[in-house]
Amino acid sequence: MSPVSTDLYGLSTLSGAMQECVRNCLDCIAACRVCIAECVGDPAMEECLRACLDCQMTCDTSVALMSFQSPLHKKMCGVCAEACERCAEACAQHEADHCQACAAACRRCAQSCRQMAEA
Repeated sequence: MSPVSTDLYGLSTLSGAMQECVRNCLDCIAACRVCIAECVGDPAMEECLRACLDCQMTCDTSVALMSFQSPLHKKMCGVCAEACERCAEACAQHEADHCQACAAACRRCAQSCRQMAEA
């Protein structure tokens, strides 16, 4: 999966760690969208689907708050890290390539967001 373009997010004004976190969030959003598209309608994938939806929404909000350097970004990144960890756990239980790719993207994002939350 190719990285999502971040040109629209004003990354040049952000610290290096925040830029990396935004990129990881955007990659995670993209991976979750693929996973959601593959899981929708399959009752056996309901937990995975819900985890991906939570993850996508928290990543999206984290990106928005980091992009304009809101003082709330640290709190949101903490929530995002938790959502990403839950999503990684749910997706890792499935052998499908899209689930494994989503789990990997979620782990990277969780690590970046955890660092942002603790900074």
